[in-house]
Amino acid sequence: MSSAIRQIPLDTATLHHAHDYHQIVIGLEGRAEFEIEGLGGAISALSGCIVPANHVHYYAGSGENRQLILDLPGEAACLTGLHHELARLFDAPRFFALDAPLRRYLDFLLLELEHAPRPLGTGQQERLAGTLLGCLNERLGGSPPAPRGRPLDLARLDRFIERHLASPLQVGDLAREACMSEAHFRERFRQQTGLSPWQYVRRRRLEAARHLLSATGLPVAEVAARTGFGSQSAFASACRNAFGAPPSQLRQPAERPRPLNRVSRQGQHR
Repeated sequence: MSSAIRQIPLDTATLHHAHDYHQIVIGLEGRAEFEIEGLGGAISALSGCIVPANHVHYYAGSGENRQLILDLPGEAACLTGLHHELARLFDAPRFFALDAPLRRYLDFLLLELEHAPRPLGTGQQERLAGTLLGCLNERLGGSPPAPRGRPLDLARLDRFIERHLASPLQVGDLAREACMSEAHFRERFRQQTGLSPWQYVRRRRLEAARHLLSATGLPVAEVAARTGFGSQSAFASACRNAFGAPPSQLRQPAERPRPLNRVSRQGQHR
């Protein structure tokens, strides 16, 4: 599979899937909601999200909407060779907004798609995608090392996460709680924990869910809602990947689920 750039509206019904290639989704018109492995957010014009390969994601458009979607296989030219460092963009899902220079580049990219004398070839699509990825990486992935200072108060962050387990937490929420810029927080957090903030929040969600399943008689759907999973099926998929068992089996004392994986990636794309 080669990279592909396309413009489509999203169905207003909530759908979900996963696929074995990365995706960048940028809003052009209207609004769309996304939840990517428990990380929720909205996309409007000139904002977007990163969907790593094999991450189950739920999505729905709102009214009239149009999205620019880049499908990027792991072996794409814009993610390999001299550009291999750009693959770090897909270490975890995230949401972003386009600044003024990126908005101008988006205008150029759309004009290329609209006015090309023939459908763009693979090489040109790779070049267009590579420029966009490079610019995003400079803004989202290339943070300088955080200066040394007092360590993060993980106990305070844990309490904040626990209070907001049912909400679609984003990295910016945690950064504000820690009184840091988002870029500084990301770097400091990974240095201190060895995990990205998204991986850490996901682990806390799953640990809380396992406790509720074993200690209460709450329905599985209620446990999923209380711990921030958008649907019972997304919750079941995450439990199978993390613990090797569906939620129903985690209720059984005789079952000893295996330790939680550092990263949960589950799903197939038709």
